[in-house]
Amino acid sequence: MIMNKTDLNAYLTKLGLPRELPADLETLHKIHVAQHHSLPFENFDIALQRGISVEIEDIIQKTVYHPRGGYCFELNGLMLEVLNTLGFEARSLLGRVHVSGTPTGRSHQITLVTLDEQAWIVDVGFGSNTPRAPLPFILNQVIQTDLQTFRFVEDAQFGYFLQVLSTDGTDTWNNLYSFDLEFVFAGDIACGNFFTSTSPHSRFTSARVAAKATESGLVTLLNYTLKYTSQGEQTELELEPGQAYLDALKEYFGIELDAQYGDLRPLPDA
Repeated sequence: MIMNKTDLNAYLTKLGLPRELPADLETLHKIHVAQHHSLPFENFDIALQRGISVEIEDIIQKTVYHPRGGYCFELNGLMLEVLNTLGFEARSLLGRVHVSGTPTGRSHQITLVTLDEQAWIVDVGFGSNTPRAPLPFILNQVIQTDLQTFRFVEDAQFGYFLQVLSTDGTDTWNNLYSFDLEFVFAGDIACGNFFTSTSPHSRFTSARVAAKATESGLVTLLNYTLKYTSQGEQTELELEPGQAYLDALKEYFGIELDAQYGDLRPLPDA
């Protein structure tokens, strides 16, 4: 799929990027950082019981023309379209999330970009652990972004793991997700998205989440708890239900819901 010129230009304008971009590594890095800083990771359409569409027209409408973000299938689905439209060689991969210890099904969409015979993993939709830049797909090599340390390792069962170095000083490598290089088709994405957005066993149906990168850190939301990290200092706020909650979504994430607070599915503890 190729985006039309109007939608591409609207996207580039929203992200503060120039209209003419060559398909090179500098552009790949620029777009990744700009989208990660501009379009928040969030699941509020699930909380509003509207469901999640993975049709590109719907994703563009929601994220480019409205003050909203999305989760992996939306944010990385959008990124894939943009990269393909700009002339990059890019395709989707589907991974399993291992953060809890037990792997999920193939519920995480990422993008494989091949540039001058080097493969890159581009992921702008993994919540608070979203890589802050494209990652060169090289095994057993420490890869650093401005604030993170990653590596890719091979695994006999799962293919490849993306691991992150813990920031608690224990030098532990934690599995984020596993993936392989199998080709992915629209039906695979539809299956993954349907489970992730509707199953009672999906963390996205029971919790409200948001995450957005800032110049010096990250701001995240889990239900009522907002965490703001800047220059290594973390601030934590407990949000109040009601209009103040919606105001915080707008202030910290740029998310403006066309709904009332009461339209959100009540949280289990509420």
